[in-house]
Amino acid sequence: MGWFSLLSLLFFLLPFSSFQTSSNVSSSSSIHHPSPLCHPYERSALIQFKNSFSVNNTLASFYYDYECDGIDPPTVSWAKNDASNCCAWRGVTCDEKAGHVIGLDLSCASLQGAFHSNSTLFFLRNLQSLYLSLNDFGGSTIPSEFGKFTNLEHLILRGSNFSGNLPPEISYLSKLVMLDLSGNNFHVDTFTLKRIVTNLTNLEALSMDGVDMSSVSPVVLMNLSSSLLNLTLSFCSLGGNLPADYIFHLPKLEMLSLFGNENLTGSLFPKSNRNTSSPLKELRLSMTKLSIDFPYLIQNFKYSLEFLSLGSCKILGWNPTLLANLTQISQLLLYSNNLGGEIPWSSLMHLERLISLDLSDNNFTGQLPEISSYNSTQLSFSYDNSSNSLTSGGPLPLKLKYLYLSYNLFNGTIPGWLYSLKSLEHLDLSSNQFTGYIEEFQSHSLEHLYLSNNTLHGSLPSSIFQQVNLTFLDLSSNSLSGDVGINDFSKLKRLEYLSISKNQLSGEIPSSICDLNSLKYLDLSNNSLNGTVHPCLGNFSVNLLVLNLHINKLHGTIPLTFAKGNSLRNLNLNGNQLGEILPQSLVRCKKMEILDVGNNKINGTFPYWLESLPMLQVLILRSNRFHGSIEVSPKTALPFRNLRIMDLSDNEFSGNLPTKYFKNLLAMMDAYSDQLTYMGEDQYYESTIVVIKGFFIELVKIQTMFTTIDLSKNNFEGEIPKLIGKLKSLKGLNFSHNKLTGPIPSTLENLSNLEWLDLSSNELVGEIPQQLTNMISLEVLNLSKNRLVGPIPSGKQFNTFDNTSYSENMGLCGFPLSKICGNNEAPQSPTTKFEEEGGYGFDWKIILVGYGCGIVIGVSLGYIVLSNEKFTLFLIKIGFSNLLYA
Repeated sequence: MGWFSLLSLLFFLLPFSSFQTSSNVSSSSSIHHPSPLCHPYERSALIQFKNSFSVNNTLASFYYDYECDGIDPPTVSWAKNDASNCCAWRGVTCDEKAGHVIGLDLSCASLQGAFHSNSTLFFLRNLQSLYLSLNDFGGSTIPSEFGKFTNLEHLILRGSNFSGNLPPEISYLSKLVMLDLSGNNFHVDTFTLKRIVTNLTNLEALSMDGVDMSSVSPVVLMNLSSSLLNLTLSFCSLGGNLPADYIFHLPKLEMLSLFGNENLTGSLFPKSNRNTSSPLKELRLSMTKLSIDFPYLIQNFKYSLEFLSLGSCKILGWNPTLLANLTQISQLLLYSNNLGGEIPWSSLMHLERLISLDLSDNNFTGQLPEISSYNSTQLSFSYDNSSNSLTSGGPLPLKLKYLYLSYNLFNGTIPGWLYSLKSLEHLDLSSNQFTGYIEEFQSHSLEHLYLSNNTLHGSLPSSIFQQVNLTFLDLSSNSLSGDVGINDFSKLKRLEYLSISKNQLSGEIPSSICDLNSLKYLDLSNNSLNGTVHPCLGNFSVNLLVLNLHINKLHGTIPLTFAKGNSLRNLNLNGNQLGEILPQSLVRCKKMEILDVGNNKINGTFPYWLESLPMLQVLILRSNRFHGSIEVSPKTALPFRNLRIMDLSDNEFSGNLPTKYFKNLLAMMDAYSDQLTYMGEDQYYESTIVVIKGFFIELVKIQTMFTTIDLSKNNFEGEIPKLIGKLKSLKGLNFSHNKLTGPIPSTLENLSNLEWLDLSSNELVGEIPQQLTNMISLEVLNLSKNRLVGPIPSGKQFNTFDNTSYSENMGLCGFPLSKICGNNEAPQSPTTKFEEEGGYGFDWKIILVGYGCGIVIGVSLGYIVLSNEKFTLFLIKIGFSNLLYA
């Protein structure tokens, strides 16, 4: 989890260091020299330009938050001090002799509004440097009038929300030395880019990161100026064959970044005999389809390279011993390249300047050496297949800050030297096989601590609760024990993510958690916590997105005080002993997407007021004591319009099925989408448990296209409404174990995406509609224990179901039953070769299941035999993790 987010930050920020430095130099020149008097018309032009925008100090973007935090907008002080002399204004630089404005730096000025072509900025014809980065120009196009700044040497527009086509008039700026258009929504075509790189012969730095270059031919890059020092074209959708032979022979090139252009191909480096004299220091080619001639690269750049990023490329001629020749290297990133063999420690030991190493997602084997031999401040070996334990060999250098060893097979105890690192900020040892206790950390600088998915045991170390800078803490999926209630969380004021789920912790939830006002994710699920849910958990943080307490031993009532304006997205209290009523203050959770209070002791009628929650997608009230008929409020125009999972099973609901709700379930009527998206985000994916043919399946990530309705095990009566056939996105439908009567509606044939249908244990009558054979996705069918009669339909999916799908319907006949239909009934369908081979039917054999105390116990997939491969693929498709006995 740690390495990619950190590297993304590095990839986006480091290429701009030269641009930012130049900005600081140009804007500070007025400090070192007496300020001349500016020309009145230029002063007026500046004032009018400033007044054409509003100043919004709440601008938020990746760049703005990182670089502009704490910086006051320069225009705020204009015309206050020395009002008549604009040359003395912050961000303005004037020519010392003539008094003309030659430099304007309004980076981080919080300007917001449209940028018009008649802007008074274009009156400043003597400008030599113009910095407008990190503002918000509302998606304006760049006016062609920029081409009139013929004296301009520096033009920096990074991250200022420009859009549209890049005007070819930019190519008129023949004196440009530095051009930064990155972080905008520009589109540039081959014609415009060719004019820019051809005409700007003095250009030393060109950055167009994030600009849409999908229609550009890389051949254009053969026109780049020989003066070029820095070229950054990351995440530009640049595709096609890269003219590497030319680019890597640019005589002054020091930095090249093509990171994130996944369709960029070509061979790197050319098979020529001549060596390049390029003083290349930084090379970022990760996440491309480039083929890297590794020996050629090392041979030609071994004395200059300081930063090398070749993650997720195709490295040819891999020879780990060559790494020893990179004498200047400080950051080496070779992740996701399917490199194998032993990690080349003998070569890496010669790299005295190495501060960052990422060999993650490869196939390296062998032992990890004593890391104390290295001068590294950042190490990452994530996703490797080494199965050896770390051995301690004395303390590491005190400056080690970032250590990522996640997703390996490392075992043994966590070595003692790791706990002694006083400068440690990020530690990720998750998803390994570490055992033993978590010792006390000597560092007071920890920000991210990930130890999840190991077999660590013992209590939580007290030093964790002294980490005042801690923002992410994940100790989930271990065997930690002890009373969590004795810990004081109050010092962790910056904590945003806290997960200690899937352990063996006991005690009451400490009230000090309610002091964590920055907390966004709180997951204490799957433990043995007891006591009540503290009332403060309903309103302690307006930032809280996820509150997950499921499968504990909590009792009492659900907090009644959910505050207005809260951000709660996921409330999961499933599998406790919570009782009384569902608090109506939940209607204040306007951003709620998941509400899961299943498997508790909650009483009352159906909470119809939940229908007003506009973003609710998952509603699980399963296995409680709800009762009565389900009524719809006349006040809500489109109740539950975004609902995708509706589970009201195993309660005491009665009356007719909620037809009025069915006709408004718009999210279940959407056409099938091939786009694979999940609820939640990278930091925390939403999960839930659904029932399929008697088994609970945990979805560790909920696909947005996954839709199901489960109203089983209630006392519903009446007929199945025909309009259920409008819910065309449904994957699963379960109305079993009710008192439903009437025929099976033929409109079910419209449910072309339905994969399981359970109408068993009702009082349904009539024949099975032949139209149901049009349900081409149906994989599981249960119509048993009804009063159905007549021939069983044949063809398509119906040829794959066995006797159990129709048992205890005395009037049914035909395949696959042994009862042959009479003369007035359809003949039995013959057995096909498809059926003999198993078809798409499923016959499950459970070798080990268990349950107790009302709480289901997970059964590992390794203990389940699925006789049909298709269902295994189906489980993978919907994102399952465990199969549980219902």
